Amino acid sequence: MKILHLDTNHPLLINQLNDLGFENHEDYSSSKAEVQKKIHNYDGFIIRSRFKIDADFLASATNLKFIGRVGAGLENIDCDYAEHKGIALIAAPEGNRNAVGEHSLAMLLSLFNKLNKADTEVRQGKWLRENNRGLELDGKTIGLIGYGNMGKAFAKKLRGFDVDVLCYDIKANVGDDNAKQVSLEELQEKIDVLSLHTPETPLTINMVNSDFINGFKNPFWLINTARGKSVVTSDLVKALQSGQILGAGLDVLEYEKGSFEDLFTNQNLPKAFQNLISSKNVLLTPHVAGWTIESKEKLAQTIVNKIKAKFC
Repeated sequence: MKILHLDTNHPLLINQLNDLGFENHEDYSSSKAEVQKKIHNYDGFIIRSRFKIDADFLASATNLKFIGRVGAGLENIDCDYAEHKGIALIAAPEGNRNAVGEHSLAMLLSLFNKLNKADTEVRQGKWLRENNRGLELDGKTIGLIGYGNMGKAFAKKLRGFDVDVLCYDIKANVGDDNAKQVSLEELQEKIDVLSLHTPETPLTINMVNSDFINGFKNPFWLINTARGKSVVTSDLVKALQSGQILGAGLDVLEYEKGSFEDLFTNQNLPKAFQNLISSKNVLLTPHVAGWTIESKEKLAQTIVNKIKAKFC
């Protein structure tokens, strides 16, 4: 079987696939149109998020047996068409779930203790102790929307704190010892912190809007390490300004390109984003929650293991 690699990954991916007898080709620079012209030569290809895999592209992949996505989400792939053609979809959410769990916790603790703000002030020669008095996580109720690999990993990290963890998911019976599954209404009634761990789907795009935010009984903190398009940034800014959202840790933004590799197609920053970057109670990172040294290896190994299990 011939495999085309469209993004660079940990070297173990190609090395181990070579050892298993696969023929591996690499193309990290050709355009989507150029790749489409030769994709019929391959039994599988492996991609991160370089470009969208739509039905037109897949129609040219006449011999394709699988797509390996080195990451968790499959929103850049026309999954229905791929499955119609009998193409196996192989993702690796197990590979970076621990990284996402740790990053979510780090963002929350940093916000509660004003670490980013305090660090900036001390570097400027300001010694403002009272202004940087923090909050403790103990005694709070944490709500998770989405309780798959990522949500479960974050809940596991929270076990060392004296907190209540609630989860809401469209799937039934996903709760466990680390999180009690509840209705969305109960979650909105009780939580102090909301953390998103959902894929990008029609149900989650623009999910966190003004109506959704105003459905919460109490002001809350927001953590988003999932997908940027789940949060309407302008509505988030309004909620931050009104105090309905107390602070936000955002690893993802609705302005990201589909490849997750950049933000804007031009230099005109949206007004809502300008408000975010000037807010002292907002913490921003560039879609790196699942992007650790360790997860790079784990993601690659997960893809190899799944290809081996299915085709060897």
